[in-house]
Amino acid sequence: MSPSPALSEPFYCGCEAEPEPGALLSVDGALRRALALAMPVAETERLPLDGAHGLVLAEAVRADVSLPLFDNSAMDGYAVRLADFSGDGPWRLRLAGRVAAGDAGDIPVSAGATLRIFTGAAIPPGCDAVVAQELTRQEGETIEISRRPEPGENIRCAGEDLTCGSELLPAGRRIGPRAAALLASAGCGDVVVRRRVRIAYFSTGSELRSPGVVLAAGQIWNANRYHLAGALALPWIEAIDMGSVPDRPDLLQQTLEQASRLADMVVTTGGVSVGDEDHMPAVLRAAGGEIHVLKVAMKPGKPLIMGRIGAALYLGLPGNPVSAFVTWHVIGTRIAQALAGIAEASPSRILVRAGFERIRRPGRCEFLPARLGSHDGHGTRSVDIVTSEISHRMALLAQADGLLLIPAETDRVARGDMLEFLPFPDG
Repeated sequence: MSPSPALSEPFYCGCEAEPEPGALLSVDGALRRALALAMPVAETERLPLDGAHGLVLAEAVRADVSLPLFDNSAMDGYAVRLADFSGDGPWRLRLAGRVAAGDAGDIPVSAGATLRIFTGAAIPPGCDAVVAQELTRQEGETIEISRRPEPGENIRCAGEDLTCGSELLPAGRRIGPRAAALLASAGCGDVVVRRRVRIAYFSTGSELRSPGVVLAAGQIWNANRYHLAGALALPWIEAIDMGSVPDRPDLLQQTLEQASRLADMVVTTGGVSVGDEDHMPAVLRAAGGEIHVLKVAMKPGKPLIMGRIGAALYLGLPGNPVSAFVTWHVIGTRIAQALAGIAEASPSRILVRAGFERIRRPGRCEFLPARLGSHDGHGTRSVDIVTSEISHRMALLAQADGLLLIPAETDRVARGDMLEFLPFPDG
């Protein structure tokens, strides 16, 4: 096989051209259609920084100050004047005091003197280097230095990190730990963020019961509800759990319409295929919704609806728990991120080397649960699939480290082929 282009955008599945009427739509094409519908939520709010963790910046943040705010010491040592290092060493300087972090740092240093200084402390006027304490020897109130320091040695200069007016963070950046630390260090007490994306979800199926309930014949426990509850438990999402709805078109339509009034996006699981009890395409149309994508050339997850109902986007995932998981991980998360206005919304991917061989039928790209192996001599990790047939294997999915992408046109994977791998963000 030919290796897929490195970290292509959004995916390289080998079927990018627009399909013939009635044919399956590629993953790329389906994503493009969905993302074209996903306009970021418009409402914003100004929040204190400690209340904005995990939310998405609605506008760029610029620095009101330069960082560092002042020249300061990069280590514990002695603040010195280079003018005192004439002639040959060693040089002996009188210890005239100390300056610690938080001190004003305005103590003048006279000729032939030095100040004990600590990391982060302001550089005293007239000093132009800091000598590390391990390069000195103290004899009473005298400090002996055997090496002449370089200009600016061990000094963090004001403004060397960023300058006043420069962009700290762009719009669309999630405020994670690193972003929050940067904003705090620049004195940003509050930020303008987009409101959280409202995502309503419900499961369809008369056979579904909650875990812990004793099952009657033909019933199963509802895995999809708990998968989505976990997947949507993010700071920038407000999840609305609509429960489980039996396979009755009237109840399904009622719940769908209610969800569309509450949310920016409605996600359902089940009822999207072609069986007699697969009601969601007809229910969506009866509720005044539009279908933009009906089937996607991916495995697992071919039956998949993308559309709109009222002001809300609609995503109908398959009922099979593995298929629902894969389609949400590959497609659903991208739509949700676009609604949130997240700028860095590309899926996390790495290149890996196949540690297996496999013959397959081309036509649909596959996303196979796989486990990462060791690194080779070039630093590339090997990967092995947990099984070749996974559409119903929840236990094997839970053992995987992520999804291995096999392009649609591929008919054979040879050991050593380079492939793209989508790591799972958590367990």
